Amino acid sequence: MTTNNPLKAAWQALYRHAEEMRATHLRALFAEDPQRFAAFSLQSGDILMDFSKQRLTSVTLRLLRQIASASGLSCWRQRMADGNAINHTENRAVLHMALRAPAQAAPDAATAREVAENLEHMRAFCAALHTQPGGGERVTDVVHLGIGGSDLGPRMAVQALAACQHPDLRLHFVANVDGAALAPLLARLNPRSTLFIVVSKTFATQETLTNARTAREWVDASLPETNARAGADAVARHFVAVTSNLAAATAFGIPAARVFLFGEGVGGRFSLWSPVGLSLALAIGFSGFTALLSGARQMDAHFLEAPPEKNLPLTLALLDLWNADALGAHSHGIFPYSQSLELFPAYLQQLEMESLGKSVDRQGAPLAHGGSPILWGAAGTSGQHAVFQLLHQGRALVPCDFLLLKHADFPLPDHHLRLLANGLAQSAALAFGETPEEARARQVDAALLPWRAFPGNQPSTTLLLERLTPHVLGQLLALYEHKVFCLGVLWNLNAFDQWGVELGKKMAQRLLPYLEDEGETPGAVLDASTRGLIAALNAGCAA
Repeated sequence: MTTNNPLKAAWQALYRHAEEMRATHLRALFAEDPQRFAAFSLQSGDILMDFSKQRLTSVTLRLLRQIASASGLSCWRQRMADGNAINHTENRAVLHMALRAPAQAAPDAATAREVAENLEHMRAFCAALHTQPGGGERVTDVVHLGIGGSDLGPRMAVQALAACQHPDLRLHFVANVDGAALAPLLARLNPRSTLFIVVSKTFATQETLTNARTAREWVDASLPETNARAGADAVARHFVAVTSNLAAATAFGIPAARVFLFGEGVGGRFSLWSPVGLSLALAIGFSGFTALLSGARQMDAHFLEAPPEKNLPLTLALLDLWNADALGAHSHGIFPYSQSLELFPAYLQQLEMESLGKSVDRQGAPLAHGGSPILWGAAGTSGQHAVFQLLHQGRALVPCDFLLLKHADFPLPDHHLRLLANGLAQSAALAFGETPEEARARQVDAALLPWRAFPGNQPSTTLLLERLTPHVLGQLLALYEHKVFCLGVLWNLNAFDQWGVELGKKMAQRLLPYLEDEGETPGAVLDASTRGLIAALNAGCAA
């Protein structure tokens, strides 16, 4: 069957090819081409990407790139770089690349000026905090209060770059509104030497504001003499805000000079490069933060300029499309063989599932293809002893990304080579498995062969990073950001809104008065389950 629609024809060709490839084992692909690694690996900057263990051929890649071309990906990419409002449901540009771009590459002069002013504000604040006492006593602890995109990026990056951190500062992150997240931390902090960074784009996020109010009450109660002094205010000295809502932050009590602003064109999960990354800049120094930006900028240039056959973000996206749409994978594993990158899977969960977890396309119709698989993962080697059994002998197809560091960030004798050996072994074992004949040759009891055979054929990509520095981390994060952008285009969805997140927030606001025993909210209609649970809670069930 033929079609005059090039995009539809490209998808049909891919699906036909997938049927031909479905029974092909990775063992056969490597047997046919012993030099497969050379043909199916790419490098950009400090990142080597080996995708030779993916279940594909050069024909597969050609068909995938035809879909990218027919989707107009290069046009969409330029529209994002030019500052067009590609987030059409909110009529907003997508400006996270502008946060790390040189002034001449910004979409417009106003954006360039705003970015420069924000960076200078951050630089000056970092310099002052690192070199001078604050409020009569040096700051020793910084508490970052945020949630979602206002938390996961900085939290992940601070842990990832622990080897680079300022020796005299301790960083803490509180996201959950559960008192168990904040109360134990406050119990061990000294209020005189603690700085709170309240991060909320709207300065109305209920979890963040609840934690911030509790922290403010703690500071006020702990330092009554500070508030008693004429012209002094504990909140003004111990809080800063990162937000786009200056009025709300100053109403909270934070002076305008201690409010770091960022624009509406930066979504939370893409905002690490903005003042949302202030806690990271404090942790690793502003020079380290600018190195992070330069690494991301290097990947931006690669993404914008490299041809499709050399383009890492596009190739990474096409691999996801192949596994999810053509081979039917419903989940994707992320396994960094680096304890410092332990939070990277959680960061990617938000980046990818909030961006791509959609069921309608840009025209409002049901998606014809795609939508985010479920992301999950753990740090190696501990993940091997928890979830890898399912990968090796379970029934699900689970493509994986393995991340390895060529050089350890915390070198200890006899550690790093063992870590690398495990990472390499797992991707090889998942790809090639072990047949009953091979197990028998290893003297495995014949009666146990059904349980001691491993089917293999689990696809994976390995990203080998030179070392974990701010510059390299910037490259890595930008790589995955651009992968998400590409998948949004390939699947014809808006990757930059998140209306599903808003629904739960609104429902929680409607339910709170019931739990506070203030009676029913006008216009609210409760289902029988929720009404019954509220009745049980109000009757003391949870006490």
